[in-house]
Amino acid sequence: MSVAMKPSATRAQLDEVVHKIKSAGLKVDISSGEFQTVIGIIGDEKRIDFDQIRSMPGVYDAIRIQVPFRLMSRSYIPKDVVVKVHGVSIGRDNPPVYMCGPCSIESYEQIHRIGKQVKEAGAHILRGGAYKPRTSIHSFQGLGLEGLKHLQSAGKDLDIPTITEVRSEVDVESVAKYADILQIGARNMFNQDLIEATARTGKPILFKRSFAAQIDEYLSFAERIVANHNKNILLCERGIMPLGGTFKSQTRFTLDLNAVPILRKETPFPVIADPSHGTGRRDLVLPMSRASIAAGAHGLMIEAHDRPHEALSDGAQALDPKELAKIIRMCNLLHKTIRESETPFSSDFVNGNGHD
Repeated sequence: MSVAMKPSATRAQLDEVVHKIKSAGLKVDISSGEFQTVIGIIGDEKRIDFDQIRSMPGVYDAIRIQVPFRLMSRSYIPKDVVVKVHGVSIGRDNPPVYMCGPCSIESYEQIHRIGKQVKEAGAHILRGGAYKPRTSIHSFQGLGLEGLKHLQSAGKDLDIPTITEVRSEVDVESVAKYADILQIGARNMFNQDLIEATARTGKPILFKRSFAAQIDEYLSFAERIVANHNKNILLCERGIMPLGGTFKSQTRFTLDLNAVPILRKETPFPVIADPSHGTGRRDLVLPMSRASIAAGAHGLMIEAHDRPHEALSDGAQALDPKELAKIIRMCNLLHKTIRESETPFSSDFVNGNGHD
């Protein structure tokens, strides 16, 4: 349920509606637009009488939102969200944004060296893992706090924003201190406590879809970020496993490009695609990057390493910075061509209003 206030509603009338909702044991999320304020209700809406809310002074309407991820829906936030990070704008009609760098931070020299090269290649945000969620305890687990400090130093020295993964609740505070964007990885998509703790930092969050999560399920967990008063959300499609895992695949995962236009239609938040993890193969990153931009992705997350044979993790999918530069040039050209060729019909079709 969301409550739309009249443009003429006073602060006292807004406070009265909020008090009415909270007195029923529910929480609220207030979204203030240029012309209207909307109150999102968090919790069991059966505790509230819709007609009573609708009749309160200053209320324009009370609306039931039918989708399960109400606070993530366009019914609640109709206008596209733009996430801004140190001068980089992600979403809406902005050009694609590229988040690039090594899978793991191995030293300051390594992250600075690669960061310089990916920025020259056209990347806007430097990525690198400090806390690595790994299947095997024998694999490189990351440098932890030391890696965070290296990432922050490289970002400042190169004047480029940074992103890294938060693996555990205990790491939230330190990661938020050193990184500009906090990533919640596919393995932690279902970790409610981690999601909420990360959301409360107020920092932008890149939220990855898990390997076998349905889109409704994915957005329902992402809704916990909004419920904790953080709308700086980047949704990331990073590849899923075939249903039942019965198909023999030549790729690490299946990059679900269907998800990109679906997420854009259902939510106002920027959508990022990760062709590196979505395929696990260096030779497939270029075609899947182009396909992601063509499908409507607002940006790409791509792993890059100038010495992939020396990489301590995921070297098989890491691109040489020169290859990365080629991909970025091609994707920018593709995005420009698509934008210039758009018509009212194609725009309606992307928004789900096309006719047979």
